[in-house]
Amino acid sequence: MSRMPLMPKATAVWLVENTSLTFDQIAEFCQLHVLEVKGIADGDVAHGIKGMDAISSGQLTREEIQRGQDDSKYHLKLSEPKVEIPVVKTKKGPKYTPVSRRQDRPNAILWLLRQHAELKDSQIMRLVGTTKPTIEAIRERTHWNSPNLQPADPVTMALCSQTDLDREVQKAARRVERERKVEEKDAIKAGTLLPTEETAPVKKKKKEAKLVTAAELAAHKEATEAAAMAMKRSEIADEQRGDRTAGEQAVSAKEEAESVFAKLQEIKKDNPEDAPVDKAPADKAPSNEAPASE
Repeated sequence: MSRMPLMPKATAVWLVENTSLTFDQIAEFCQLHVLEVKGIADGDVAHGIKGMDAISSGQLTREEIQRGQDDSKYHLKLSEPKVEIPVVKTKKGPKYTPVSRRQDRPNAILWLLRQHAELKDSQIMRLVGTTKPTIEAIRERTHWNSPNLQPADPVTMALCSQTDLDREVQKAARRVERERKVEEKDAIKAGTLLPTEETAPVKKKKKEAKLVTAAELAAHKEATEAAAMAMKRSEIADEQRGDRTAGEQAVSAKEEAESVFAKLQEIKKDNPEDAPVDKAPADKAPSNEAPASE
């Protein structure tokens, strides 16, 4: 049944006391266990609970009860309410953690942040029963006991069940996959990933760039050859100047040699003991040593 009676135990007490329905029929209608209904009939269960009339409360009709009494296998059907009461959705608060386990929560949070970084803060809050400032403090290592924290599995510390942890991890994995697909679609729309047909003209542009580079190389080669020719011309001009300069240097060297020879002759006249020095040939005098002597 999608709906259940307003007060199941009180309704079961009234049905046991005022009808001849079977225990199975009452247990199915009130969504109780058969043994619990038997306990109500024996007086062992529901002490002090006053029975609620199912007919006056609009949960059953007399015809429905009569059909159930006539057929023991008949399944009672809850009457449709005359006034629809909206279902109030209560927001679940943080999970309650026993006092003896609360000192283990920072270690469990650190373990979840390291092992399952894809989990959101809200998921960690549901698993461990903590607050967002505590998670942020442990993540940024600003928690007052951060140096002493040791990662510990929250399942082994009985802070959450393995089923709840697996469900949250799978939910986070699906969310990450959705975000990845959205990013890929945005990248394609932005044009960062182009199809092959659009990238084909790019290759032609590369070929044009190569042709331009070849032309530049040819121009550079021509300029290099022209510079080489100019260097050769300058070298030839320097050689011609050097020839003239060599002749002038030979003349000046000869004049210097003659002057040195004349000085030696004067020294010979003044010092007749230095005769061997006078025997130096005249043709050897114009050498490169003459400027050095000066």
